[in-house]
Amino acid sequence: MDIKNKATSINLFSLKTRQMRAFHMSWFAFFLCFFAWFGIAPLMAVVREELDLTKQQIGNTIIASVAITIFARLIIGWLCDRIGPRITYTWLLLIGSLPVMAIGLSNDYMSFMLFRLGIGVIGASFVITQYHTSVMFAPNVVGTANATSAGWGNLGGGVTQMVMPLVFGAFIWVGFTDASSWRLAMVVAGGVCFLTGLAYYFFTTDFPNGNIKELREKGEYDPPEKVKGAFWKAASDYRVWALFVVYAACFGIELTINNIAAIYYMDEFGLGIKTAGLVAGLFGLMNIFARTTGGFISDRFVMKGGLKGRVKWLFIALLIEGVALIFFSQMKVLALAIPMMIIFSLFVQMSEGATYSVVPFINKKYIGSVAGIVGAGGNAGAVAAGFLVRSESTTYQQALLILGFAVCGAAFFSLLVRFRPEQETDAKEKFDAAMVRRKAERVDRKPVHELIPGLAHLRPMDALRIYLGVALVVKGVYFIMNMKTLESALNLGGAELAQGQEMIAWSVVFAHVIGGSALVFGIATRVAAAANAIILAGATVVSLTGAWEGSFLANVDFQLSAFTFFTLVLFIWRGAGPLSVDHLLRLDSETEPEVIL
Repeated sequence: MDIKNKATSINLFSLKTRQMRAFHMSWFAFFLCFFAWFGIAPLMAVVREELDLTKQQIGNTIIASVAITIFARLIIGWLCDRIGPRITYTWLLLIGSLPVMAIGLSNDYMSFMLFRLGIGVIGASFVITQYHTSVMFAPNVVGTANATSAGWGNLGGGVTQMVMPLVFGAFIWVGFTDASSWRLAMVVAGGVCFLTGLAYYFFTTDFPNGNIKELREKGEYDPPEKVKGAFWKAASDYRVWALFVVYAACFGIELTINNIAAIYYMDEFGLGIKTAGLVAGLFGLMNIFARTTGGFISDRFVMKGGLKGRVKWLFIALLIEGVALIFFSQMKVLALAIPMMIIFSLFVQMSEGATYSVVPFINKKYIGSVAGIVGAGGNAGAVAAGFLVRSESTTYQQALLILGFAVCGAAFFSLLVRFRPEQETDAKEKFDAAMVRRKAERVDRKPVHELIPGLAHLRPMDALRIYLGVALVVKGVYFIMNMKTLESALNLGGAELAQGQEMIAWSVVFAHVIGGSALVFGIATRVAAAANAIILAGATVVSLTGAWEGSFLANVDFQLSAFTFFTLVLFIWRGAGPLSVDHLLRLDSETEPEVIL
């Protein structure tokens, strides 16, 4: 049964419509679930020492945390088809928060593993997020909506790598022991999930035109008996299992990296727990825009290639992901490993966005079951990778190399996803109808009909923005390699800022690396520029006044700092320019001549 009144555009700064409330609540709930799911990962060095865990035992807990999610996602997808996403999400958040808070009761390896097994259930939240945005948005933007909600949710995996060590440090600062602090940090994460579950019930609806119970009473939605066997009908489609493998090769890899990244950088490059958590966090923080970009490009590929275009883009993104992972596994120098990880992360998350741009079109009657099976593939991939990385005879670098080749092979499974002529025709008709509706609703704006092909339409401001973004990323990587020096420079007249000092230093790195990456692609340009402008304003004042003489920051040249600051202000004022994702999404309010291709 077709869902009525789907949104044909995404208005990020609005909560007025049911569609946008569901969008923002779903990504935020998934963000918190992801944060809680991997909240213990950056603290594993402390837990390992206290509970005396071996590498194999750590690997077992990683497998436990993602294995249970396979079954949870299968069930959750079926529940969405039966009772709707609103009630399903509410109960998942309320129940799933309990093992997150209770993991502090662990006192040995076995109890710790059992609690990590319980926490893994909360990872099924991804399926509900994808279901909810799939039923709320029309075919012309569903790829972007799915990718953005999932990407911003996955962002929790990166934020937790940075924030949980700070929460841990804050409890240490007020007098708690290491053993108490990591436990209290997890209580905080679980408590926020519980409160969000209550909010989800009151602020969302199942569909654009109401809740599933009301619609069934009106005869506008299939009764429960008509969706019986939905799971088995979805499972009988070979294309679903092809996407199962594909998602194992992208999301499964992301889960694996989230679990081992901090320890990997500590063991391979000798970083401390906080710096390693910061670097590991950069991998997940690319979700701010990377997964959105994958879905957005898929929505543009469909304009010329139809549903086949979506599959083509999925193959390209996944193949590049595998190649990037192979290169990342061979990096021996930190200054090369971090940029390579960022490139790898970009294509991991774009592949995920591309996958769930295809999922809504496999079987429209059983979106929940299809989304659940494909989503379970991600966790199955993480379990398989977990057995590889836990081996005492295999180093992390060797494991990543093997996984890189496996991803390249999995890319070819995407080519098995094909659509019947009538499905292509139906998708094209609905896409065209959605574009007509969008044009009628937004008569003051002309839609961009094709992707801007590249350098032929490059404007001077675009070139400056891209260069500035790359330069900021490079500077951020340099700061990571000199965190001790950067932190010591943040002494106001010699006064230590303790936790605040670390947070400021980390904010500088975050603004440069993630904000710079966003500037390169021209997504959320004004926000990225504003974050870096604040940093550069401080650097300009320091270099002008000669404050902190002799420190690391005193070497910043005033003219360069002032020029960079002024340039960032221009981007805050004018926006990204035509060669940007912002312009294509119409988030850039700057008036530009229409690009004719």
